[in-house]
Amino acid sequence: MLNEWSAVGRVMGMSLLLAMVAGCASKPPVPVRHGTVPPGGTEVGQSSPVSQVREHVVQPGDTMLGIGRTYGHSVSDLVAWNNLANPNQIVPGQRIRLQAPGMGAGEPVAIAKPIDVAPVAPIGAPAAEVPLKQEPKGGKQAYSDQAWAAVQPGASAAALAPVTPELAAKDSNWLWPASGSILAGFNDSSNKGIDIAGNPGDPVLASAAGKVVYSGSGLRGYGKLVIIKHDENYLTAYAHNRELLVKEGEDVNRGQKIAELGSTDADRPKLHFEIRKQGRPVDPMTYLPSR
Repeated sequence: MLNEWSAVGRVMGMSLLLAMVAGCASKPPVPVRHGTVPPGGTEVGQSSPVSQVREHVVQPGDTMLGIGRTYGHSVSDLVAWNNLANPNQIVPGQRIRLQAPGMGAGEPVAIAKPIDVAPVAPIGAPAAEVPLKQEPKGGKQAYSDQAWAAVQPGASAAALAPVTPELAAKDSNWLWPASGSILAGFNDSSNKGIDIAGNPGDPVLASAAGKVVYSGSGLRGYGKLVIIKHDENYLTAYAHNRELLVKEGEDVNRGQKIAELGSTDADRPKLHFEIRKQGRPVDPMTYLPSR
């Protein structure tokens, strides 16, 4: 009887062992994944020298932001290393340097790393990391004291409230910026200067000598605008121009043609002219000579 029970035990043990082996054999092997393959590069984790990647070949759909994220560099670094004028304008097949020029073979280089890349921005969208200066300046802001202050260096919004102007001296050097008739006079609540009639293309003249501190179209309601700083106290503004003939930082002489009269952001061709003292609008008629 004892021998019979021992035989039964051996049979049961053998059955259990076979069942365990069969269960393990039925599971599929786990696939091995080496990692993300960078565009134009080599799989991370393989023996191929990903750490030696020194440039990226642009693929369709690539952006500088995506390339920078893939290789762990900022867009500003890539722009500087590749001497790019516009990081939004790259083409398939273009080679993008991934290290500073002059780095030797023994120095650190880019290593690709898998990341979740954000959706590609639409064509024409502004760069995420490198602001681009547009000429004329892109985008428009509605007029406000803060918006006016933003387009001229050194001005503060707190200093832009209208005040009663001082009368100009009899021997004032101010010059009429256009020769047309007055369409609208100064009103510190609704018109911060005067509107002068004219024809498209008529010359717009600098009322006094100074330096151009703004030339663009970023302030809504002013169209193409020139602002000239004459000294620590006075600025003049010339709005609604058809063409701007001077650039920021340029020195201008009294009576120099700085623009062509137009109707940008206006209902008719005209010049909107402002004089501001210490950032505050004053009535130009008290400064301009009689005519």
